[in-house]
Amino acid sequence: MVPVMVGVFAQLGWDMDYAVKTAFGTSLLVIFPAAVATTIAHQRRKAIWWKPAIVMGIAAAAGSLLGATLTTRVIGGDIMKIVFGLVVILAGVRLWTAKAVESKKPPEEKPALWIAFGFFVGMSSGLLGAGGGILMVPLMTTVLKFRMHHAVATSAAVIVFASGAGALGYFINGLGVSGLPGGSYGYFSLTAWLCLAPTSIAMTQVGAWAAHRLSAKALKAVFVIVMVVVGLRMLGAF
Repeated sequence: MVPVMVGVFAQLGWDMDYAVKTAFGTSLLVIFPAAVATTIAHQRRKAIWWKPAIVMGIAAAAGSLLGATLTTRVIGGDIMKIVFGLVVILAGVRLWTAKAVESKKPPEEKPALWIAFGFFVGMSSGLLGAGGGILMVPLMTTVLKFRMHHAVATSAAVIVFASGAGALGYFINGLGVSGLPGGSYGYFSLTAWLCLAPTSIAMTQVGAWAAHRLSAKALKAVFVIVMVVVGLRMLGAF
C-alpha cells in the first residue's frame, strides 16, 4: 500500500518527503478500520487473547505515536523503508525456521515482554506507516509461544491501537506544515483514503475467513511469503 501511494504521489509532482510521510499517515488510517473489522471477525471465532492484546495495544499506541513523531520531525522516511525491509525479511526467516508450538495450553503470561514487544512493534508501525502485524506475529509465535492462529487474531487487536495512534500522530505533526498538496489534512490524504479503505475492509474479512481454514503450517507459509515480498519491496527490489 505505502509503495503504491508513494509512487502515485510522486507522479502527481509531490515533494518526495511529503509523499512518503503522507503515504505513511494515510496507510495507518486505512489500516485502522480494517483492523477493527478483522478483530471483530476473529472475535466471532473466539481466537483473540484479550489480556495481552490490551496490554500490548496500549504500549503499541504509545510507541506508534512516538514513531510517527520521529518520522515526521527527525528521521527521513526513505531511511526507515530500508531498515523496515531488512527487519521484515529477517523476521520472516526466523518465523519459518522456528519450531511450531505444539502444546494446547495457554502461553505463559509475560506482561513485561508484552509491553516491550508492543512498544517496539508500535514504534515500527508509526515510523513506517505499517500495521505492525508483520512483526508482531513472529514475536508472538517464536518468543511468547502463541499458536499461529491465536497470534494472527490477537495481533489484529493490537494493530487497532497502533494504527489509530500512529494515524493521529501523522495528522497532528502535519498540521501547519507549509507546502502540502491540496486535499491533505496533516500528513493524510482524504482522496487516497476514500479509494483504499472500503476495499481494505472487505478484504480483511476474506483474510480472516481464510486464516481459520488454513492449517497452522500453511498459514505460517503464507505469512512468511508476504513478509519476504513486503521486505523486498521496501528495499526497492521491484
